[in-house]
Amino acid sequence: MKTLASLIGCIAIVSVSLVAQERGRGDRGRGGSQAQPRSQAQPRGQNVGRGFIPPRGPAPVRTPPPAQRAQPRSLRDVPSHPDAPHVHPNNGAWIGHEMGRTDARFRLERPWEHGRFTLGFGPRYVFRLEGGNRERFWFQGSYFQVAPQDYPYCADWNWTSDDIVIYADPDHDGWYLAYNVRLGAYVHVLYLGPG
Repeated sequence: MKTLASLIGCIAIVSVSLVAQERGRGDRGRGGSQAQPRSQAQPRGQNVGRGFIPPRGPAPVRTPPPAQRAQPRSLRDVPSHPDAPHVHPNNGAWIGHEMGRTDARFRLERPWEHGRFTLGFGPRYVFRLEGGNRERFWFQGSYFQVAPQDYPYCADWNWTSDDIVIYADPDHDGWYLAYNVRLGAYVHVLYLGPG
């Protein structure tokens, strides 16, 4: 009887530790604010958003456009797409990310002033917004601020429930790109550090 009780106790301890290990990896269901892995299967088509998550962030811009326009250009490249920086689900093209390092709007005096974001990048890490607004929003104790020039592009974000994915910005030191899974749009964000 003593052996049977010991065996049941060992099985219970191993089960609890396996469950805790899985939670530590951020594998919680969609209801939580933990980052969660996503399958690589992505919907295809012309509609932006609707659950599509880009498999990778934008490539660094090698040859920026010759000159910036005096008037802001429309980013609505297809009638059903938003007039905001967005990602095409059929080919993963990052629309609105073509200026590269020449874009002075994203030059920072002190990049990564508040540290670097380390909870995870790309499609394996989907974060649920937990509150705030464009000036300061958060999830999992990490705080961010949208770049002022991108304010118009996040007016329809739901700051308490949208899922976002963070990508490194390859052209602008200190900036990240927050991609809204529901809308398919993205904005430049600055990491403000832990709460």
